[in-house]
Amino acid sequence: MTANRPRACVVGWPIAHSRSPLIHSFWLRSLGIDGVYDRVAVRPGEFGEFAEGLGRAGLIGANVTVPHKEAAFIACGRLTANAGDLGAVNTLWREKGELCGDNTDVVGFLANLDEQAPGWRDTTRTAVVLGAGGAARAVIRALISAGTERIIIVNRTVERAERLASRFAPAARAAPWGALPRLLTDADLLVNASSLGMTGQPALEIDLGALAARALVADIVYVPLETPLLAAARSRGLRAIDGLGMLLHQAAPGFERWFGVRPAVTPELRALVEADILRSEKGKT
Repeated sequence: MTANRPRACVVGWPIAHSRSPLIHSFWLRSLGIDGVYDRVAVRPGEFGEFAEGLGRAGLIGANVTVPHKEAAFIACGRLTANAGDLGAVNTLWREKGELCGDNTDVVGFLANLDEQAPGWRDTTRTAVVLGAGGAARAVIRALISAGTERIIIVNRTVERAERLASRFAPAARAAPWGALPRLLTDADLLVNASSLGMTGQPALEIDLGALAARALVADIVYVPLETPLLAAARSRGLRAIDGLGMLLHQAAPGFERWFGVRPAVTPELRALVEADILRSEKGKT
């Protein structure tokens, strides 16, 4: 019976693929909290009804994934600074009857880099970010908050990159895809913030030969765990940072807000999610 237990969920369409229940259920068990975290499928156009029900019948909060992050932003009466700047919400709760929203992708991206590449903040002056969507917005805000001086946004549709760069000027500027080989020469950090290289999406095919030996390569994609970009970086002896850590770290603030305890991202949790991803990938081959 779950009627009297605090309950949180992840909401999206489709939603069956989400690893959030695996992550939060692990933390609930590990911390001995009698709570529930599950999936809720909400069709596009029906998010408002879901948002109205949050805070009732034991539902204390929710994570929001595609395609509802902008709808969640609109539905909220109060926003954190990150959510307000990004125009997207991935974490919901209610306070004094008011729907509140946060975007924890910024925190998740930074925590993942801090964990996998200690000291990166001191050595990163120039970053090249691939992509111009919502994930790229979070990555750029994170880099600016960490003190990165120059951020170059590269997207196949350069007009989208220019629009995004205007939001973060003067730290960010846009460049066409064809300029990438030249831009990599001075890059301390390369981030794939697009869906290229994700399972089921077109491959991300770029030559990393121009990157300096000191450079970091990060990919927010975590399915597959080893993307072609990361494999190419490791073959050159570069430090490569996968996207799974971002997924794990962005989940922690919401859990703390809903259940009152800050959970840890441990090797045991990472191994659990890695095994689930590998099983799903194996099932598709």
